[in-house]
Amino acid sequence: MTDLFAPVTVGKWTLNNRIVMAPMTRNRATPDGVPTSLMTTYYTQRATAGLIVTEGVQPSAVGQGYMNSPGLHTSEQIEAWRTVAAGVHQAGGRIVAQLMHAGRISHPDNKHRAETIAPSAIAAPGEMFTPAGPQPHPTPRALATEDIPAVIDEFTRAATAAIAAGLDGIELHSANGYLLHQFLAPSTNQRTDHYGGSPQARARFVIDVAQAVSDAIGSERVGIRISPAINLHGALETDPHLTAATYRTLVDALSGMGLAYLHAIGDPASPLLTDLAERFGGSHIVSNGWDPVTDVTAAQELVTTGQADLVAVGRAFIANPDLVQRWRTGAPLNQPDSTTFYGGDHRGYTDYPHLA
Repeated sequence: MTDLFAPVTVGKWTLNNRIVMAPMTRNRATPDGVPTSLMTTYYTQRATAGLIVTEGVQPSAVGQGYMNSPGLHTSEQIEAWRTVAAGVHQAGGRIVAQLMHAGRISHPDNKHRAETIAPSAIAAPGEMFTPAGPQPHPTPRALATEDIPAVIDEFTRAATAAIAAGLDGIELHSANGYLLHQFLAPSTNQRTDHYGGSPQARARFVIDVAQAVSDAIGSERVGIRISPAINLHGALETDPHLTAATYRTLVDALSGMGLAYLHAIGDPASPLLTDLAERFGGSHIVSNGWDPVTDVTAAQELVTTGQADLVAVGRAFIANPDLVQRWRTGAPLNQPDSTTFYGGDHRGYTDYPHLA
């Protein structure tokens, strides 16, 4: 039986166990997107995870979505990530930066009035929290075909910066309604050039980004996160046949690149995710959604049955920096305080109790 706590080789890395700290927005960077010393403490505390995937990190000023989210596109940001990486490595862990271009899930007030872009000029539903309070998402500027290479280059430069900062690699956030996912979803991609109009064309941008960052830093340092038919933020994939065709095109292309892992959100036993995992052929991280919260029994079952090579865990890591030890020993868990999830200081961030 495969043990959840056994070491595993994934891409370039040998990990101490199969428990992944999932990416979670915490809004503790400076207004200029610079990681703080508090963030270094937060990630270092959780370094016993087999792999830490950071919160979403914008590859450019335009790519920022939320207030006080970190970036990887200025020298100050890169130097601050170097401190984070050093802390995690000194504690024996591995950490990759999740590159997240928010696309239309944004507001200019959160990014020093930078523009908002997307595959098509369609505003996202709902509101974005800003310094002035909740405001409607603006209508984004639709990227022209000739704009696409520059956006791909933003991802490439951010991936290169991650490695320069000492991080172990990157995860492309192609899920949950952000820019890469906006290209995949028919509701957000109504283009008529070769980046839209068919499942194969909608997959092209994500494939091009994955190839570019793989060429820049080595595919064995690159993972990708997908969320087929999760339907968040108005990125709707409601036609099962079109959704399957889009993601099969994507994953078939990715499988040939030799990426480190595929990180999928959803029920791993569903026909589509089962098929995609088989098509990918490499290491497969499962995040089986938000409800119920993944516990140690569920995580071990996913690994034992072969539905996952590794299991991503979110909220339990917020409240339990020593989650791996607690799961291994059967110790009781701290319960997370949801009022401190987003923004604030050390409270509900770095002050949860450790085991003695």
